Amino acid sequence: MKIVTFHPADGGRPHTGALLAATGEILDFVCEAADLPEAEHDLEWFDLAGPCLPAAEELHRAAVSEPSRLDALRRAGAVVPRASVRLCAPVPHPRKVICIGLNYKDHAAESGMDIPERPLVFSKFPTSVVGPGEFVELPPGSEQVDYEAELGVVIGREARRVSVSSAYDYVLGYMNVNDVSARDFQFADGQWQRGKSCDTFAPCGEYIATKDEIPDPQKLAIRFRLNGRTLQDSNTDQLIFSVPEIVSFLSQTVTLEPGDVIATGTPPGVGFARTPPVWVKSGDTMEVDIEGLGVLSNPVR
Repeated sequence: MKIVTFHPADGGRPHTGALLAATGEILDFVCEAADLPEAEHDLEWFDLAGPCLPAAEELHRAAVSEPSRLDALRRAGAVVPRASVRLCAPVPHPRKVICIGLNYKDHAAESGMDIPERPLVFSKFPTSVVGPGEFVELPPGSEQVDYEAELGVVIGREARRVSVSSAYDYVLGYMNVNDVSARDFQFADGQWQRGKSCDTFAPCGEYIATKDEIPDPQKLAIRFRLNGRTLQDSNTDQLIFSVPEIVSFLSQTVTLEPGDVIATGTPPGVGFARTPPVWVKSGDTMEVDIEGLGVLSNPVR
């Protein structure tokens, strides 16, 4: 299932649903005609152990396998054309956005740094999250804004001190993330929080592909394009720490919750490591393209 969050055509608060790729439509979980449990909080739609998501998965299975059920949902207004709505970040308001640095062998080599012995962890403030098509805003005072294509992991159930072997049980799915970074802030401050957490610096989307759609997240082509020019081109088989290793490591000291986002690191080709450096400018368009996860595109201003 491909989970999306979107602004309905009639306005109001964002709805959660599933992309029906075969028909170019969206199944609206929040529509009354879908007859699903009502979420008290938006993050309940990402909780594998709650009442909302399992019921939504069952409805999605029926919609894609039973044409008569899909037609009935369409007539009732629970299925809408994708073109009639605007997508948001799949998780618009995560509790946590956790990032892993230097997690690609080829990127560590590019940066002239040793392979880390354990995951290098930092965070982005949730206010940095924006969706596909939304502007990334260049912050005042920065002239060195960089891009980083990353595989994002979305947590699907509370995880505390879980083992590597059981870590996938706590994963909902995967999505594109762009870890935008103000390098001048990052390197001048001596720590990364401000340079990584500027407003709009965590574009995500377009959708979350649930883990049944991505058999092995460590075997995905990952690319970044700036104005159509490919600047990053690698594969997640270069990850130093795998998805289950990262989830297990984080959960030893931090309770992971449904809807939490983990950005797993970026491959080589980032702007600051190029000669001459390549910085993002107003008017640019950034694209993150990961196999099985579509394309995340964001303009810059």
